[in-house]
Amino acid sequence: MKIGELAERSGCLVETIRYYERIGLLMPPERAMNNYRTYNERHSERLLFIRHCRALDMTLDEIRTLLDFRDDPQVRCVGVNELLDKHIGHVVERIRALTALEAQLRELRSRCVVADTTRSCAILHALGTEPARHTEKNVALAFPHELGHFR
Repeated sequence: MKIGELAERSGCLVETIRYYERIGLLMPPERAMNNYRTYNERHSERLLFIRHCRALDMTLDEIRTLLDFRDDPQVRCVGVNELLDKHIGHVVERIRALTALEAQLRELRSRCVVADTTRSCAILHALGTEPARHTEKNVALAFPHELGHFR
């Protein structure tokens, strides 16, 4: 199958498929006589695996490690368990950071109970005068893909 068909089957963009090839998550496809990439069912299955991992918010390095385990079926799965335990820890930290962020936003929202002019808006005043109570670490935990933070 051509890359467009693989993209349609998998729900991935063509650019994403090419990116996964470039970084080695997806093995290079065969080339047809016309030099077009030719993908097979193995590519489709691997891409499904990658997409499932991404849906679980796993990093590309975590996915690479899991693919290495998957490619060597004789290896004991203790490393897979350790990787998932570590990832769960990251998720717990992010939930904690997001919960703290929610509390800050709710407290900020509670300052404006009457719709008035923006001149007297307590929310805008607080945002412009009070120091932020979150740390860059908490922002990075809550939004790991923002600010260039990739675990």
